[in-house]
Amino acid sequence: MGRKMTIEEVQTPDGIREPEFSSSALTVLDRRYLRKDEQGNVVETPKQMLWRVARVIAEADRQHDSAADIDTLSREFYDMMARLDFMPNSPTLMNAGRELGQLSACFVLPVEDTMESIFEAVKQTALIHKSGGGTGFSFSRIRPHNDIVHSTKGISSGPLSFMSVFDCATETIKQGGTRRGANMAMLRVDHPDIMDFIKIKADLTVLNNFNISVAITDEFMKAVENNEEYELKNPRNGEVVRKQSAVKVFKQIVKQAWFSGEPGIVFIDRMNADNPTPKVGEIESTNPCGEQPLLPHESCNLGSINLSNMVDDGAIDYEKLKETVRRSVHFLDNVVDVNRYPLPQIEEKTKANRKIGLGVMGFADMLIKIGQPYSSSEAVETAGKVMQFIDDTAIDMSKELARKRGAFPNFPESIYGVQDLNDPVRNATRTTIAPTGTISIIAGCSSGVEPLFAISFVRRVMDNDEFYEVNPVFEETARENGFYSRELLKKISQSGSIQGFDEVPAKFRRLFETAHDISPKNHIDIQAAIQKHTNNAVSKTINFSHSATTDDVKDAYLLAYKLGCKGITIYRDGCRENQVLSVGTQDDKKGAAVEGKKPFKRDRPTSLSGSTYQMTTGCGPMYVTINEDGEKRVFELFNTVGKAGGCAASQCEAIGRLVSLAWRSGMPHEPIVKQLIGISCHKPAGFGQNKVVSCADAIAQAIRQHMESNGHKNEALTERSMFGACPECGGVIEHEGGCCVCHACGYSECA
Repeated sequence: MGRKMTIEEVQTPDGIREPEFSSSALTVLDRRYLRKDEQGNVVETPKQMLWRVARVIAEADRQHDSAADIDTLSREFYDMMARLDFMPNSPTLMNAGRELGQLSACFVLPVEDTMESIFEAVKQTALIHKSGGGTGFSFSRIRPHNDIVHSTKGISSGPLSFMSVFDCATETIKQGGTRRGANMAMLRVDHPDIMDFIKIKADLTVLNNFNISVAITDEFMKAVENNEEYELKNPRNGEVVRKQSAVKVFKQIVKQAWFSGEPGIVFIDRMNADNPTPKVGEIESTNPCGEQPLLPHESCNLGSINLSNMVDDGAIDYEKLKETVRRSVHFLDNVVDVNRYPLPQIEEKTKANRKIGLGVMGFADMLIKIGQPYSSSEAVETAGKVMQFIDDTAIDMSKELARKRGAFPNFPESIYGVQDLNDPVRNATRTTIAPTGTISIIAGCSSGVEPLFAISFVRRVMDNDEFYEVNPVFEETARENGFYSRELLKKISQSGSIQGFDEVPAKFRRLFETAHDISPKNHIDIQAAIQKHTNNAVSKTINFSHSATTDDVKDAYLLAYKLGCKGITIYRDGCRENQVLSVGTQDDKKGAAVEGKKPFKRDRPTSLSGSTYQMTTGCGPMYVTINEDGEKRVFELFNTVGKAGGCAASQCEAIGRLVSLAWRSGMPHEPIVKQLIGISCHKPAGFGQNKVVSCADAIAQAIRQHMESNGHKNEALTERSMFGACPECGGVIEHEGGCCVCHACGYSECA
């Protein structure tokens, strides 16, 4: 079992290298990973953190060899991380050698069709989130709404109602003091409630702690292809409830994903075809980002190799990659042994299959260094070749470990066949492509197998200074070729892309493609090439322009299925904002009152009616008054906080005047809430749903409460939305690797 390291053990030995962390990485480490005392003061250095992790993971070798050279192995693990060649998942960095000792990121829990099972799963979810993990569930076993409940002679409320219970539990827990809870909700496409599930996130105020995915079967895809009906079955008894048009359901999935980015889709039969232990159980769900299929009560620990560091003189260094893969598999197998599991059922299932998930990051950086544009056919070929090499090396190393330590206990129950029983493996699965949202910032490379998201962007620090962060490979290239300038970086940071900048030679514009410079097909081609040589699945976002059509999304889904992907997540640029602005009248959508063809500001009548809301802020009580005109349209906003003449009072008065001007000019409330919600300051107040992170945030929450009380709940934004401003630094939240991340500070919903 993992244990808390003593101060003496954390002190690094002489002669080990200094870690090569950037200033951005150091900021992330300071905020989230380094040990802190009871007052919140950092009490270890990044060097000590890496040694803490390396030492604890190396100690597992003693369980298999009492004479193991732990000192040498600790240095090898340390060097691998200090050179930024490999990083384990966040819980391992955070918790190895500390009291919690929970090192896994991915869990799947069973949800059976009983009240006892459902609320047992809620309790287990809380324990996992408290320990720093993310959870996946299939709600497919729960009987549909309005179905009979024999024990009470009542009717069932269905799986969607119980999902909200899990969502509320997650909202109250911050993972291990460092990470918010993250969940995956999955429902089979043949469940009678599937249409309600598909549309549930049309309302952005619900299930904000869930990603949702439809588990699609091969039978359903065949029915789509042939324009046929398929059967919907009651999971309580397996009886066919009715038949439904597969094309109709598929169109609804496409429409909702185009509209809001969810649901994703998972090809569940394809995942089970690659299930290494089908006699042990069936795969029903994945972790929150979709890359790790797991059996109920199973966990997996992940880690990623930095491919950017596997290039030497413009070519991939396969010898270095081989050594890094072997050491990484050894590292991750050791994690299985030293991990402190949050539940005994999880420990039993995990140790019986010993799944690990070795993935990659820095893939886009590697392509640039070897001179291959992400959208090129050469890049697709390289993706397959590199991943095949990693997968082959990983299974060879797993077999070597099995000869020394034994196969995973369920190996005889696996699908490998009798001919392989004399050549066992240590780990049921070896490779997974995770998003690497935060650890790629620590490693200073591009995330997962995504293209570069931006060449340059603005980073704002606490004193409001602005710095233009730039992709290190681009900066090096620009300096070497004489087109680097601060002015260029400033211009690039407006869009993130270098397309259209004549200062940059054409060959480099072609090479440094970003996520929105390439087509969805290019994204899917890379995902499919990598999936072909990955045991588990690939977490990736397929980016679409705002102008993309539902047919474009449909074509992407069909292509992903055709090319052998195990799932697909799409995101159309700006779709969440479009969703909010798509409600209401046409004039509301335009955002201005209309008189003829020109916007105008309504005059104030002599009397208005309204409501006043008391909000608790870090500056003291705030009173927000919202008045409406005779047509019940919001018209003006006043607020008071603190003493008149103070800085907070003057800023809040300014916000009130601007909001009033916007309303009198016809702007709806949603974009105003969107701009103000989540803005943070140094004095937050409250907890959970009642948390107020600034005076601006309090005003936004008061507007939202007012609109909800007047029947506009479905139009309101929530302060916990994953899309919009980063809750920590106010930066932009972006979609990457099937997750939501902030490149400015390293915040990640999924981490």
